Amino acid sequence: MIPGLTGKAEMMVREGDLVSHLGEIDVDVLSTPRLIQLMEEAAVNAIRDMIPSDQLSLGTQINIKHISATPLGMKVTGHAILKEIQKNRLLFLVDAYDEREKVAEGEHERVLVSKEQFNQKVEKKRSG
Repeated sequence: MIPGLTGKAEMMVREGDLVSHLGEIDVDVLSTPRLIQLMEEAAVNAIRDMIPSDQLSLGTQINIKHISATPLGMKVTGHAILKEIQKNRLLFLVDAYDEREKVAEGEHERVLVSKEQFNQKVEKKRSG
């Protein structure tokens, strides 16, 4: 894996993506959690073909600014560029644009871990 890898993810803002679906907030624009998911998806797409079959890529940190609201029905595109690799840590610059303007920017960290070890840890936690 090398810095500079890029990924992209797109979505149309639908009812289930809106802030109003988070609770008692009556605002029909794209929610920040859904926007974060889109940018994480872009990061995964950047490295998808480079991850060894015995490993997983897991999101561990995200720090973004949600800078503009996006209404229902508008297309949003998330981008990620692999900025830096530190052992098993992958650091990405992420951003997102709707059809009119930039709506978010920030950084995202993912780690590469052993699939087998991760699944064992989850199973141990599940079984008490």
